[in-house]
Amino acid sequence: MDKVPIRVDGRFRLGDVLGSGSYAVMYRARNIIKNNAVAIKLEPINHSSSVQREYRILKNLEGGIGIPRALWFGRESAYHALVLDLLGPSLHHIFLTNNRKFSLDTVVNLGDQLLSRLEYIHSHNYIHGDIKPQNVVVGLGDLKHTAFLIDFGTAKEFWNTSTGVHIPFRQVELGRRDDLESLTYMLIYCLQGSLPWLTSDQEKLCSSSILERKVNTTIEVLCQGIPVQFATILIYTRALAFSEDPDYNHLRSLLRQAHSWILASLMCLSHIPFHAMMNPGQSRQCLQVHARRFVDRLVCQ
Repeated sequence: MDKVPIRVDGRFRLGDVLGSGSYAVMYRARNIIKNNAVAIKLEPINHSSSVQREYRILKNLEGGIGIPRALWFGRESAYHALVLDLLGPSLHHIFLTNNRKFSLDTVVNLGDQLLSRLEYIHSHNYIHGDIKPQNVVVGLGDLKHTAFLIDFGTAKEFWNTSTGVHIPFRQVELGRRDDLESLTYMLIYCLQGSLPWLTSDQEKLCSSSILERKVNTTIEVLCQGIPVQFATILIYTRALAFSEDPDYNHLRSLLRQAHSWILASLMCLSHIPFHAMMNPGQSRQCLQVHARRFVDRLVCQ
């Protein structure tokens, strides 16, 4: 690999590595003129530039909440360089430091924000195409509670602006429904702590094995023990036609209803018959039955 430059555009001094992908490496850097921190993504010039495409997409999405701000793009030595606002830690990092579990409140808030991000991106005729915890970060300072979607290197347009029609379906083509389904899997992962097709560092699965596990995992198994609304969201996203416009408000409403699951779990205690409370042998079974009935009534309202 070519020697990494010390500076980019004469004013950005490179620092520590923040992360890396298939081709590009992200660095912390400092603007020596303004004395503020930024992030710089460097990608070797010896192949087609995803960084250049990402810069163009970010400029088209500029101004959206939770969209990284692209500050500069150009060539430095043997690299394409993309300068971005410096953001905070990734969802993946926060998840690991939080013992691989988030509360329902946290997941609903996160899902609500990321639904809005995808709705905004989709409204500009793009799909993200790579929704995962590593590509969600939080802001810094006043934006520390704002979720950002990053890494638009694989994003692409789903709408042909020349013909004014949706791109045709092909076997490997991703659409808006895939963004939403990936988001739902990620939210379930944050609640459950894992997914059946995710493996430990010791066990490496090929893409076909992962796909097989995904196909063979039922929604019932995937959503066991979490609010039923997540199963409903997953069913909805899977049922969307390739070119169908998603109902983001419906999905947002389902997410917010999931808060009621906590309320149901607590309030169902008041619906347990007195005789069951006095009989330890029946109390647990009765609690399960009445909790399920209470949640079912709540969901049907």
